[in-house]
Amino acid sequence: MSDFTTVARPYARAVFDTAMTHAEQQKWTEALSLMAAVVHDPIMRALLDSPRLPQQQIADVLISVCDKQLTERGKNFIKLLAENDRIKLLPEIAVLYEHYRADAEGTVDAEAVFATKANESQLAKIAASLKKRLGKEIRLTSRVDRSLIGGAIVYAGDLVIDGSIRGQLNKLSTALKY
Repeated sequence: MSDFTTVARPYARAVFDTAMTHAEQQKWTEALSLMAAVVHDPIMRALLDSPRLPQQQIADVLISVCDKQLTERGKNFIKLLAENDRIKLLPEIAVLYEHYRADAEGTVDAEAVFATKANESQLAKIAASLKKRLGKEIRLTSRVDRSLIGGAIVYAGDLVIDGSIRGQLNKLSTALKY
């Protein structure tokens, strides 16, 4: 996956710079999200994997599916990706674009995974703690994963804080092996 990231990075940067120049950050977020979802679709995946279909035809299909969400710059971007055989990179480009956007806006997307449903007070404490530690505004989402047994895991960019019972048991198991 890191190879995809390396190749996708200049495209994501170019899209981000274009979005900033034309004050279209939200439009590009929506367009890239849609394009990435379409590329993930099994039917589109089959088209992308077909050696018989030219990249320009794939681009035309993608443009027709996403047409209402795309500006002319968006359509040109898809054509550019097709010319360079990079349409498959759209999901990675979308992720990188969001990282650039969040960084420019001084925000961090974070996710808290709990063993049981968290209340608003817990989420607020986590968000405040992350804001203090990272020095940025936090956009926190949460979900439940019962396999954690208890506690929580927090993901914020490259930062992972594992306070789950499962994580503690894994650490204990590793320590006992050595």
